Amino acid sequence: MSTQVTEQAETETEAQEETSAFQEEREAKKRQKAIERAEKERVEKRLREADETFELKVFRYDPEVEGKMEPRFDTFRVPFKKGMTVLDSLMWARDHYDSSLTFRHSCRQAICGSDALFVNGKQRLGCKTQLTDLHDQEGPPASVRVEPLPHNEVVKDLVVDMQHFYDQMESVEPYFQTNELPSGDLEEQRQTRENREKVKMSTRCIWCGACMSSCNIAAGDNQYLGPAAINKAYRFAMDEREGEDMKEHRLNIIEQEHGVWRCQTQFSCTEVCPKDIPLTEHIQELKREAVKSNLKFW
Repeated sequence: MSTQVTEQAETETEAQEETSAFQEEREAKKRQKAIERAEKERVEKRLREADETFELKVFRYDPEVEGKMEPRFDTFRVPFKKGMTVLDSLMWARDHYDSSLTFRHSCRQAICGSDALFVNGKQRLGCKTQLTDLHDQEGPPASVRVEPLPHNEVVKDLVVDMQHFYDQMESVEPYFQTNELPSGDLEEQRQTRENREKVKMSTRCIWCGACMSSCNIAAGDNQYLGPAAINKAYRFAMDEREGEDMKEHRLNIIEQEHGVWRCQTQFSCTEVCPKDIPLTEHIQELKREAVKSNLKFW
């Protein structure tokens, strides 16, 4: 008899626990819906109070979530304010509409290079591109279309896999090397003002990948070093502190089959570079240096 009572008590306890868990789950769902309703009302109020708004069309893709595996575009209505950038608009959409919206960003000062995007059909930095720069009139454009960098594998939404780009950059040995160090421990390795001016623009590269994404040659030749890597090679090959032996070594790297000679001088890389580096000119100068290094007079 006592066993039956115990079993009945345990059954009742389990039933109560299940009921309690069910009620807690319902309450949690109600609270979440209330939060979502309140947020939606706040967004609608902000949009009503805004002097100007615009449509933000964003590429969406998530291979790990069912229902999001098929690429699509989501449209968000975003309020405009003076000085607003593309990155600002993405952050507003993420914070007020969909917290799962994924994109890279860091410094917001056009230095880290992490937020290179394909905006209205051109490679741009999200933090540097103001909405007013996207057309010739004051105020925002009617619509802003944001996509991940072309010619890259999409990881999720606006995030692309940059590993191949980094591998190409590393292949040119992007670090200072020299066999001639000053004799004194505290003596600096000096560089002339003229030489510094020569390599100054090439040092501005922020590894954003915009130039590589815009290059038709890189799109068709996966082994092509690409404008960013070749520019990095230029930065060191033209630095007088490394010496002629290292310059020859770097020229040997970039004059390979998939190096400087694959460039067809389309200037697409120069046009999209957010740091205004004359990439195409640097590539052409390295071509000339490679030819001169192979000339023999006897």
